[in-house]
Amino acid sequence: MAGAIAMEALRVPAKLDGVLDPAWLGEALAGVSGGRAVTAVEVQEVIRTVATKVRFAVAFDGLAEPQGFCIKGLLDVDELTARGGATMIREADFYTRVGPQVAVRTPTCVAAITDRAAMQGLVVMRDLIAESARFCSALEPFTADQAAASLDQLAALHAGRGLLATMDWITPRVADLARMQYVPVETLQGLLDGKRGEGLSPAVRNAERLGAGMRALAERDAARPQFLVHGDAHAGNIFRDAAGATGLIDWQLLQRGGWALDVAYHVCAVLPVDVAEREERALLDHYLAAMRGLGCDLPEREEAWRQYREAAIYGFYLWSITRRVDPPIIELFVNRLGRAVERHGSHVLLGVG
Repeated sequence: MAGAIAMEALRVPAKLDGVLDPAWLGEALAGVSGGRAVTAVEVQEVIRTVATKVRFAVAFDGLAEPQGFCIKGLLDVDELTARGGATMIREADFYTRVGPQVAVRTPTCVAAITDRAAMQGLVVMRDLIAESARFCSALEPFTADQAAASLDQLAALHAGRGLLATMDWITPRVADLARMQYVPVETLQGLLDGKRGEGLSPAVRNAERLGAGMRALAERDAARPQFLVHGDAHAGNIFRDAAGATGLIDWQLLQRGGWALDVAYHVCAVLPVDVAEREERALLDHYLAAMRGLGCDLPEREEAWRQYREAAIYGFYLWSITRRVDPPIIELFVNRLGRAVERHGSHVLLGVG
């Protein structure tokens, strides 16, 4: 894809009203409008999770048809949430520095606006929904064929691992998560004792054991070949364009790490448990073949299967600590991923009793 325009002189608004201001939008969109003034802004949808996504149409002076865009940023958030602004800078840097060099289908990003001193950023993309694309949902289970299509996109990303040599800003994240600085173990235990942990064994719902598993995974992962990893490859971060082709969104957790972090997380999150049990080995074979077709050396089948089974704990941890998503989605992902940790014996494989 073509790289987004990197903008570091333009102010990064902290509030929704700021990004919808016609004067500010005129500057942000000058690269696509030829410098035309914005004459009207029509908001179509506001989606608030940790980051806010705003879909809107813009009328430009002298152009007959309005154009659809989507802005993503940390808007109208409290001070604690604003401290996560580094993740939005990471996403902006993906669109300007990484996206143009990997064969991954993504939204067209027209501007990436960052304030590195304040550690804040936002991205302006073309509105995929206005282009007849459709976003996937946790509440809409994938088929095995659909999971294979998204694994192809992950393989295209992972195959760009050579970029890591010159991009030290893409750091490992598993060890950071394993230190449990974001959610203390007592808080995590309270979450797992709630509705999200229903149906899982006491051993899997044990927060101390989960933390130990993450620390063991981080140690092993750091010693293995490193790849460009999406880091959050659940169903909500997958889209299908008007022709049905699969693409990836949301690059806030872009990181370097083992390929299995993405593959196990994706397969175990998007497939119903019975489908995952039946299809995951074939899907792993599909991914391995795709990577080898792209010229990448990966472990032989049984070692790859072991790494996959260990890595299931990563996605389970991410969803166990999640709070700013609708509860039914959290509960579904925690159950699917927790069941994967159970059936694969991830803790035991990682040496955690």
